Amino acid sequence: MEGYKEPLVVRVEVASHCSLSEMDDFHLTRALEKPRQLKIERKRSFDERSMSELSNGYVRQDSFLEMAHSPGSRSMLDTPLSVRNSFEPHPIIAEAWEALRRSMVFFRGQPVGTIAAYDHASEEVLNYDQVFVRDFVPSALAFLMNGEPDIVKNFLLKTLQLQGWEKRVDRFKLGEGVMPASFKVLHDPVRKTDTIVADFGESAIGRVAPVDSGFWWIILLRAYTKSTGDLTLSESPECQKGMRLILSLCLSEGFDTFPTLLCADGCSMVDRRMGVYGYPIEIQALFFMSLRCALSMLKPDEEGREFIERIVKRLHALSFHMRNYFWLDFQQLNDIYRFKTEEYSHTAVNKFNVMPDSIPEWVFDFMPLRGGYFVGNVSPARMDFRWFSLGNCVSILSSLATPDQSMAIMDLLEHRWDELVGEMPLKICYPCIEGHEWRIVTGCDPKNTRWSYHNGGSWPVLLWTLTAACIKTGRPQIARRAIDLIESRLHRDCWPEYYDGKKGSYVGKQARKYQTWSIAGYLVAKMMLEDPSHIGMISLEEDKQMQPVIKRSASWTC
Repeated sequence: MEGYKEPLVVRVEVASHCSLSEMDDFHLTRALEKPRQLKIERKRSFDERSMSELSNGYVRQDSFLEMAHSPGSRSMLDTPLSVRNSFEPHPIIAEAWEALRRSMVFFRGQPVGTIAAYDHASEEVLNYDQVFVRDFVPSALAFLMNGEPDIVKNFLLKTLQLQGWEKRVDRFKLGEGVMPASFKVLHDPVRKTDTIVADFGESAIGRVAPVDSGFWWIILLRAYTKSTGDLTLSESPECQKGMRLILSLCLSEGFDTFPTLLCADGCSMVDRRMGVYGYPIEIQALFFMSLRCALSMLKPDEEGREFIERIVKRLHALSFHMRNYFWLDFQQLNDIYRFKTEEYSHTAVNKFNVMPDSIPEWVFDFMPLRGGYFVGNVSPARMDFRWFSLGNCVSILSSLATPDQSMAIMDLLEHRWDELVGEMPLKICYPCIEGHEWRIVTGCDPKNTRWSYHNGGSWPVLLWTLTAACIKTGRPQIARRAIDLIESRLHRDCWPEYYDGKKGSYVGKQARKYQTWSIAGYLVAKMMLEDPSHIGMISLEEDKQMQPVIKRSASWTC
């Protein structure tokens, strides 16, 4: 393919129960054949599930001007779409594209992903030379927006094949639908063979399987379908089965009385112990979004019909639960402050028995009169009041947040700009935990010290989710302000993974340079601002059947 660099040669040994010396290409050659022509009726109905309804939503149309994005289109010039603009492009865009292409990984001559970081200065490679499912998402969106879908299709097919491998950690077998956290390609120049080694958590720090990988895979499959108009991939028996396997894991019935998904620490972007066990907002938002994406792609055949019915029921319960019990604004904070405890029966107001004395002092000063957000976690006798950026941005993009709640999240972001954005977008969470609480919650994790890494660190990759949320809510000026901050120093600092400090002033102490998703996140943000119709790949409009907003039951408020 034009513009591709030579394949990366990855030589680091990684032990896995799932390595194969020779892999079936999973019909990559067949899969890359020209997509079949779509019927006009189907194409129209598929488009109706995305940006075509924006005129009835809450995005200000004067922010868009032109929304003429046709499936499978490429930029008008043979240069990256982000370079084509009505004004002089920023000089770092070309550098970003070059760095992104340098990170590409090839399997048997076909591009299948991008490595996590290309940091030659670092002595420890660890697993940064692998293709991570969650890390590849912004890279995939950048390639899709630039009219280069082949690498995305190859990635989707290759990870789908990896899903079918037997997955064991020690002597315990994981669920059939678990997607890998990452994989790497080993090239043997003597035998001229390629081998893939996958990690399902058995090699990860903490040995935690990724819950979010399957959700990101479904979301990316829809983004590919929306961008290209090619239905052959999502409708293939392999992809349909892959979606059903993921859904069977997260829709299974058990002891839980909540529609949210119970998770361990370290199962998402926050992949170390950070006290997010239980029902973290990031996983719930991704869960909601993947359910809606799967609903638009599952075929209503004998096998798919049952899952469609289960998804619809779960979506209604999940949206009610999240919009009511996870939402925090000034009024709700005041209600919690006045909660009574030890209430019994269905008439209880304080359903989760949250102790008002557990409300941290910082929340009262942090919460403005106008604004709100989804808290980090809600479970029995526990409410994590921390603000997590990815969960709140995905809540907007998936329409888990109502239009009013989406605007309130933006209001809070503007009102608390110094705390949540600072000098380098964007805080992964706020505030940090320190002192004795840090020791208890993180297990004395030296990487998650105050205002660093997952503990209040600033992550440039989150710029793309922020930009998409800003466009959807009709407030692109917020994204432009954040992008200006990024462009002032990100390339000068060699595209680091994260920044440290209360305002994100310092390059992270252990941050890798040329972190791929920092690069791709910037490119995606720029391209979305230049052509807002790209948001259709990653945004879902509110389900009309979930309107109007269901108010809290009588048992929740007096």
